[in-house]
Amino acid sequence: MLYKSEPSAIAGFLEDTSNLKNGWTPGVFFPESIEEVATLLGNAVAEGRRYTIAGNGTGTTGGRIPFGDHVISMQRLDHIGEVVALDKERALIRVQAGALLQDIQAKTASAGWFYPPDPTEKSCFIGSTIANNSTGSRSLKYGPTRNCVHALKVVLPQGDLIEIRRGGTVADAEGLFCIDLPVAGHLSFRRPDYAMPGTSKHNAGYWSAPGMELIDLFIGSEGTLDVVVEAELLLRPAPEKVIACLAWFVDEEQLLSFVRKARNHHNGVNPRALELFDRRALDFLRQSYPEIPENVGGAIYFEEETTGEDEEKALESWLELMAATGSPADQTWAAVDSDGLSKLREFRHRLPVLVNEWLSRQSESKVSTDMALPDDRFDELYRLYRDRCEREGFTWIIFGHIGNAHLHLNILPRNREEFDRAKALYRQLVTEVLAMGGTLSAEHGIGKLKSEYLVQMYGTEGIMEMVRVKKVFDPYLVLNVGNMIPKSFYESET
Repeated sequence: MLYKSEPSAIAGFLEDTSNLKNGWTPGVFFPESIEEVATLLGNAVAEGRRYTIAGNGTGTTGGRIPFGDHVISMQRLDHIGEVVALDKERALIRVQAGALLQDIQAKTASAGWFYPPDPTEKSCFIGSTIANNSTGSRSLKYGPTRNCVHALKVVLPQGDLIEIRRGGTVADAEGLFCIDLPVAGHLSFRRPDYAMPGTSKHNAGYWSAPGMELIDLFIGSEGTLDVVVEAELLLRPAPEKVIACLAWFVDEEQLLSFVRKARNHHNGVNPRALELFDRRALDFLRQSYPEIPENVGGAIYFEEETTGEDEEKALESWLELMAATGSPADQTWAAVDSDGLSKLREFRHRLPVLVNEWLSRQSESKVSTDMALPDDRFDELYRLYRDRCEREGFTWIIFGHIGNAHLHLNILPRNREEFDRAKALYRQLVTEVLAMGGTLSAEHGIGKLKSEYLVQMYGTEGIMEMVRVKKVFDPYLVLNVGNMIPKSFYESET
C-alpha cells in the first residue's frame, strides 16, 4: 500500500472547496483494495491512529480536511462494473467508492440506462455522494442518492467488512437494531431519537425514521460510522428525450406563481428539475451571456422527460403555462436535443465560476446557505433571503433548487465589516429557517464548518443521540472525528 508523508504530496489533501485553513496530517494512505482499508481500520487502535477519509476535494464543508489525523484516500478504489438488467424498468451496477460520478453516468448511459443523482460537481467520488446523500436538480423527481442505493459494502471502524442490502436489516417496532460482527461482536442499539424536518431534501445528522433500514443510517452519515468501499446502484431506463427551457420573468411574483403551478403539475407539466436564478444571478451571468434579456427579475430553468410521441404536447403545455404567468414565449431559451441541453446546463454551471472570479478580486470569502424549508414554503424562503439582504445592503445572489424549497443564498462581502455582518445574518437565518420547520443542510452536509449549527438544529440531546450511535460502531473514536458532531460532545458524554 502506498503511503506519502512529503509536504508536496499531502498538500492537496489539506483543502477542498470550503476554504477551511490550517489542516495538517502526518501522512496519506492510498489503499488499492477493500481489504487494505479494513486492515488500516482494524489496526488503528493498536497503532494509535485516527483517520480522516478523503474524497476528491469537491466538498464545501471541510469534511475531508484532517486536523492531525492520518488520511485514507479512496482514489485508487475506482473500479466500475457492468450494468446488469433486472427487468425492463430496473438495472444494477456495482462500483467502488473512488469511481467518479461522471464516469458512472457515462457508462450507464452507453448501456441505455440512467443514474438519476446529479450533484453539480461531476468529478466527485461516488462513495462521497453516498456518505453525503447528495442531491441535485433532478432530486425534484427522483429524490436523493439514498433512493438509488441498493446495497453497500462498508468497513466499520474496528475493521469489520460487511455488506448491507436494501430490504435487509430493519429496525423493530421499538427502533432497535441487532447485528453480529466478527470483530466488534454483538451490537444492539436504537435508532437516533429525534424528529426529522419535513423537507424533501435533508442532509444534516443521522437519518432516523420508524421502521428504517440499517443501510439508511450509513447513507448521509458523512463517514463518521463507516467507510463506504463499494456500492450497488439502482438504475432506471434512460429517458427517450428531455426538453429543457429557460423562462424569463419581469415580475418576481409571476415567477413564484409559475413555480407553484409547475410543482403542482398544472396544465399537465411534469418537471424533473425546477431551478431559480434571481436578478442578481443573471447580472453575473451576463458577463458570459450578454444575450440575456434586459429588465428581467429572474429566470426558471426546467427539464421534463418526454418521448418522441409526446414531446410536442409537453412543450406546448409549458409554453401555455409560461404565457399564463407572464413569461414571454418569444424570449424563451429552449432545448430539445442533447447539444442544446448541454448548453443550457453549462449556463447553470457557469454561475459559480463567475462568482468565484468576483471573489478572487475581493479580500473576503462568501457566506452561503444550504438550507431548505418544506416544499410548499419555497416562496417564503426566497422572500426571507431577499428581504434580509436588501435590508443589510449586501451584494448577493439567490439561485438553486426552488422546486424543493432549497435555495442557495451567496452573500459576497466586499470588506471585513461586511463579512462580519454577513456571518451575523447567517446565524439569524439559521434560527428563522429552523423555526419554520426547515433543515440546516439540504445537500452539502455538515462537515467541520457547520457542526456548531447542527447543535442549534437538534439541541444537546439530539447531538448526544448521534454520539450514542457513533460509539456503538466506533467506541475508540477512530473515524472522521470532528465531522458533523462537535468534538466537545465526545468529551462531555456521561
